[in-house]
Amino acid sequence: MFDFAFWLLSYVVPFLAVLTIIVFVHEMGHYLVARWNGVAIQTFSIGFGRELIGWDDRHGTRWRISAIPLGGYVRFVGDMNAASVPDAESVANADPELAPRLFANKNVWQRIAVVVAGPIANLILTFVILYGLLVGYGRYTVPPVIGEVTVASVAEAAGLEAGDNVVSVDGYAVRSFDDFQRFIATAPERHVSIVVDRNGTQKTLELVPEAVETQDRFGNNQRIGRIGVSRTIDEADVTLYRPGPVEAVGMTFEEIRFIVQRTGAFLGDFFVGRGDVEQLGGPVRVAKVSGQVATLGVVALINLTALLSLNIGIFNLLPVPMLDGGHLLYYLVEAVRGRPLSMRVQEIGFRFGFALVLALMVFTLFNDTLFAYLRTLG
Repeated sequence: MFDFAFWLLSYVVPFLAVLTIIVFVHEMGHYLVARWNGVAIQTFSIGFGRELIGWDDRHGTRWRISAIPLGGYVRFVGDMNAASVPDAESVANADPELAPRLFANKNVWQRIAVVVAGPIANLILTFVILYGLLVGYGRYTVPPVIGEVTVASVAEAAGLEAGDNVVSVDGYAVRSFDDFQRFIATAPERHVSIVVDRNGTQKTLELVPEAVETQDRFGNNQRIGRIGVSRTIDEADVTLYRPGPVEAVGMTFEEIRFIVQRTGAFLGDFFVGRGDVEQLGGPVRVAKVSGQVATLGVVALINLTALLSLNIGIFNLLPVPMLDGGHLLYYLVEAVRGRPLSMRVQEIGFRFGFALVLALMVFTLFNDTLFAYLRTLG
């Protein structure tokens, strides 16, 4: 009983707290833009399945918390289901006063605005969190000066030398040695361009970090890039840097751009055969990571919330029916053609998208469970 309570508090509660915040913000983006465009909204739900708690507001929207807390949705009046598939019969037979407020009857640009509002809300949440942490707490930095270069390493072959001051990696400014390590670690077997300052002269070096398997502080296996450089860090080397409010805006956008680019590269690896399926994580992996990060403190968990929010926003923009990106693809095609795709085509697409998303969820769940079991076998 004690073990179950510990598991519940250590993993499930942090996971649900993080997921609920992200889902609420995402769906609120859809909801607000839909309201601004005069769309009649039937339901705003956190979770799926049977309603646990619910109430109706003065606009006729049912707000509810449902039994399966692994997502959420905003359902518009005239939709067939929570995935916003329009019900052709309901739309055709709608009351004349209600018809102009149906989502399906809004112009294509209004529908596009409603669809992209969810991922944009995730982006805004990520920006607010990262910006707030940067301005409020600052960041500890260590001069990005290379101390040692391992013999016969990737770094040596590329021409890096001890004493080089790293200026940038792939166009991202390097302000700390931690930045340098992070930029390299997230680019296993990918081409990387490094600019260093050597005795007052800038040099651009090209290399490909080798992929190595390592474990983080919690024992999770990670596939990272490594080039063979290090440096000794003394207490005097560590300084707390607090950027001004304006500078922090640029730094936050740069961090978001980095996360988006590296996430895209990670997904792209699977299309060229470099992807490692063990690195794909589903609900179990996210719950585990949330619990582990929670042990590092509230600030670390808030930072994880920002990263997951951005990644969920990116995932939702994939051009897969059922996801926001699938809806967006339909509406962009409609904008180009001047008329929507037939309901038959849309329905086939949504069924395919549902099967694909379900298969991905099952695969990641199986992947989480399988590798967790294999690790217990040593």
